Amino acid sequence: MFRGVITALVTPMKENGEIDFQSIGRLVDFHVRKKTDAILPCGSTGESATLTHEEHLKIIEKTVSFAADRIPVIAGTGSNSTREAVALTVAAQRMKVSGALLITPYYNKPTQEGMYRHFRTVAEQVELPLILYNVPGRTGINLEPATVARLAEIPNIVAIKEASGSLEQVNRIVTQCPIEVLSGDDSLTYPMLALGAKGVISVAANLVPGRMGEMIRLFQEGKHLEGLGIHKELYPLMNGLFVESNPIPVKAAMAMLGMIPGGIRPPLTELSKEKRGPLRKILEDLGLFDEFAAKS
Repeated sequence: MFRGVITALVTPMKENGEIDFQSIGRLVDFHVRKKTDAILPCGSTGESATLTHEEHLKIIEKTVSFAADRIPVIAGTGSNSTREAVALTVAAQRMKVSGALLITPYYNKPTQEGMYRHFRTVAEQVELPLILYNVPGRTGINLEPATVARLAEIPNIVAIKEASGSLEQVNRIVTQCPIEVLSGDDSLTYPMLALGAKGVISVAANLVPGRMGEMIRLFQEGKHLEGLGIHKELYPLMNGLFVESNPIPVKAAMAMLGMIPGGIRPPLTELSKEKRGPLRKILEDLGLFDEFAAKS
């Protein structure tokens, strides 16, 4: 159901940290033009941790309105509180999103049984297709393949965004679990495709959705060397967007290109000065300044 390139959308903010809804509309139009497979507001790349509940839901609502059925919208509705995750997901369903992404509960570190009950409870309250999100580096817990297999038996849990960084874990999921796997690491997308992943929920696609989509398409067509060539071309960008905590670098890059204003909310900060030059060079080497200047 969910495959190809799904962009983990940034939340554009003005310099004072207020949300720039006009820029969200422009980003939606950009992804429609680029034929991105879906967009995902209010994930960790969208700074969901610093949004109020009102802002969170308004961003989803506005994104769906801007999309106007031209591109699927998958809402980030996860929380470390099961009740809160249910409330956000139910509200997103009312807004007619195409699905929801649910991160594993962070900080409180539930057991595998606790995570199973958390996701099952949310799934029982909605009819939306749900994507599990496993990112131990941010949450402190790993959703084990055995638990994924149990959750995959629930009809509306249809995919997992796997960002453990372990290809062995990916291999166990694709061989043991009847669930679609999406890469949660841009730089591991190509090897994960070889293991059976169906696409990526991508940070880099905020900038290069067309190239990411072409890489996946070439792999699926059996043109593996051509697809690998795009992976190698984009690899410096994939790494450059994680030189500091996400979404600091991607928002800096987008601001450099004039896509969004430069605001970001504390405790995140603007990209450090010594890292701006190398990131700018990556964008220059990919020809992105020329591309965006030509369209402005």
